[in-house]
Amino acid sequence: MDKVILFANPRRDPELRYCREVREMLEGLCIPYGVCTELSDLPELARGAGMAVTFGGDGAILRAARALAQTEVPILGINLGHKGFMAELEVRELELAREAFQDRFTVEERMMADVTLFREGTALLHDFALNEAVVGSVARVIGISVYGDGRRITGFDGDGVIVSTPTGSTAYSLSAGGPIVEPTAKSLIVTPVCPHVLSARSYVLAPDRTVTVELSELRGRGAYLSVDGGEELELCERDRIEVRRSTLATKLVRVTGRSFYEKVSEKLGERA
Repeated sequence: MDKVILFANPRRDPELRYCREVREMLEGLCIPYGVCTELSDLPELARGAGMAVTFGGDGAILRAARALAQTEVPILGINLGHKGFMAELEVRELELAREAFQDRFTVEERMMADVTLFREGTALLHDFALNEAVVGSVARVIGISVYGDGRRITGFDGDGVIVSTPTGSTAYSLSAGGPIVEPTAKSLIVTPVCPHVLSARSYVLAPDRTVTVELSELRGRGAYLSVDGGEELELCERDRIEVRRSTLATKLVRVTGRSFYEKVSEKLGERA
């Protein structure tokens, strides 16, 4: 194994106990490593690394995935949060990280999405998402139109719309009534948020579609764009947001052999 980067999480692991345990494991295996707590340091430290390890919930993996999106570095997630759909190991399974460090692991590739904001024909923002792009308002109804390759899919008044990847289907999209999609699938999922019309439903679209969201009416109310739960960018009426499959992908380390179906059952509390 080449160098391993440990993306520590002082908020979830204040004394860095679990980070220290993994560091000691790497020292015992004579594997070089680096430790960082600042996201901005991660891409530089990851140069030449064979793996990055995150500590926390899915948020930690999302942050690392975005920082490492233009590298080939796979991510091993250790869950210190609540749901942790993307994380491979729970803290009780920490010893299994040793398997990964000894090159006994597989890599699961996850589709990402490119997100571009246009205002009056000019691209103001380009970003990429592992989970989703959310166009919405705060408890205020706005008018939204959604298109696929320029053809109208749906239009409604509501709180917003989520355009997610399969990985993001078990996040905000699921809470808004969207479908559960196997995360290694290739598709874009459009899920209305609190629509004020019975006909507005989720759509699962082919991966080569370009999804366009237009703000048709704000009625003087605020609206925002948020990518992967990041900073909310204020939107204006007639803004256009385009979401399409990215050429970038996130690589997640797998060592347990646990299936996605088992994770859904465990994380969503299904009874045996």
